[in-house]
Amino acid sequence: MSFADLPADLPRPVDDGGCDHLPGTTVPKTALASTAGRRVDLSALPAGRAVLYCYPATGVPGEPLPDGWDAIPGARGCTPQTCSFRDHHAELKALGASVFGLSTQSPAIQKELSERLHLPFEVLSDEDLDFTNALGLPTFEVEGRTLTKRVTLILKDGVVEAALYPVFPPNESAAQTLEWLKANG
Repeated sequence: MSFADLPADLPRPVDDGGCDHLPGTTVPKTALASTAGRRVDLSALPAGRAVLYCYPATGVPGEPLPDGWDAIPGARGCTPQTCSFRDHHAELKALGASVFGLSTQSPAIQKELSERLHLPFEVLSDEDLDFTNALGLPTFEVEGRTLTKRVTLILKDGVVEAALYPVFPPNESAAQTLEWLKANG
């Protein structure tokens, strides 16, 4: 099975309330490494909306996934989620939203992903968990690593406007985000 495939029996994550506190929260000032070779401070974006989809970890070609990865609700599907944002990027942009991906993986891993999938947007590394911890994003542990749970944040003028959580299925994340943006003008 490739990284882009989803198992038929993918377990559905439950809403554990881990994002209930986010709407109305000010975006923390943290400069994150970007696949564009710069640092991005999400609290200092130009006025308007931004979509920040957070995901646990994309697969790395030639490296095995963590043991039991497919059985962890919300773990599998980072590549399909990223592809969904790539494929819907023009529609999101037409609605006035800039798009960023974010995980706790290294900038090098994200750069490989960005190039392999031909992403038209930046992916940000929160490798030190500065943003995740400052915002209180939900996390889980796998093989000694802390990973951010899958959530899509709608940011507007430096504030979290909405937190779409849990995200399921991951390959429909961008379509669900588009639906929210259209409904909330």
